Amino acid sequence: MARKIRDHYEQNDALGAPEIACWLCTRPMGEVTEWHHPVPKSRGGKERQPVHPICHRTIHANFTNSDLEKRFATVEALLAHPEIGRFVDWIANKPSDFNAPTKERR
Repeated sequence: MARKIRDHYEQNDALGAPEIACWLCTRPMGEVTEWHHPVPKSRGGKERQPVHPICHRTIHANFTNSDLEKRFATVEALLAHPEIGRFVDWIANKPSDFNAPTKERR
């Protein structure tokens, strides 16, 4: 069974958390970072991008691995999809650690 990789950063760390932005929504990352494979690992993908947990769940709720591999392997293609575009507009003003239930839409 695959495990989700989450990086937890301590707020009081001497160096602080690295300033990275979410690959999908471009908001600053919060306490938890998940790593999304634009081309799924099951389809041979190796590249990983940092995403918020809610952004990651939204991607996988809307697309199968086959869809991600064939048509939605780039952030531009994802943002052009109406559901993802609406989601990114909605999440834009939310805090970095915002969380909400994600409906399964496939």
